[in-house]
Amino acid sequence: MSPRRAAVLRDGGGERSLREHLIATAERMISERGTIGLTVRGIAREAGVADGVLYNHFADKEELLAHALRARVRAVERGLPALPEPGSDTIEANLRAYVTHGMALHRTILPAMAGLLAQPETLTRFADLVGSGETWRGRLIGYLRAERDLGRLAPDAQVDAAARMIVGVCHEAVLSLLFGGGLVPEAMPVEPTEVDALVAAVLAGIGR
Repeated sequence: MSPRRAAVLRDGGGERSLREHLIATAERMISERGTIGLTVRGIAREAGVADGVLYNHFADKEELLAHALRARVRAVERGLPALPEPGSDTIEANLRAYVTHGMALHRTILPAMAGLLAQPETLTRFADLVGSGETWRGRLIGYLRAERDLGRLAPDAQVDAAARMIVGVCHEAVLSLLFGGGLVPEAMPVEPTEVDALVAAVLAGIGR
């Protein structure tokens, strides 16, 4: 092992494998610069390894980026409040928590993913890595279905449609800025009035 590669593995107390180091490096680059223009050579140089080393651990750049995107999503989620469980508090308060969480998450994640629109293979690999139940969208659908089963929503509530409505608003809030050529300020707080209006509209359709 070369001295430079050994130094890489010593970073972080020596507990991280080279594969994990490459994922962490790519994830950090995505958080700082987005995915546009991200290359194998750039990631390798940032990680302090030769270009070809990446192919010892990943089939291609798309696989590495998919793992890095998943790491980025998890890092963002760790910084957000925990999502409420079915049956706790009120439906209105819980939906506010889900909407606020979703808007904050998408404000951080979507700009990076927008840079991959011309690389659908990376997004497909990312979707394959993340089970539907692990995502914010999957948990939202599971939450609404559970509340319906508990009798806290209308028995015929179209919860899947309600979830799509919430997800669509979270997407639109970010994509409208991206496609309009504007910047997405990650630190900008989510407006409570926006959240309240969406929650009221959803509950008008599925509430008891």
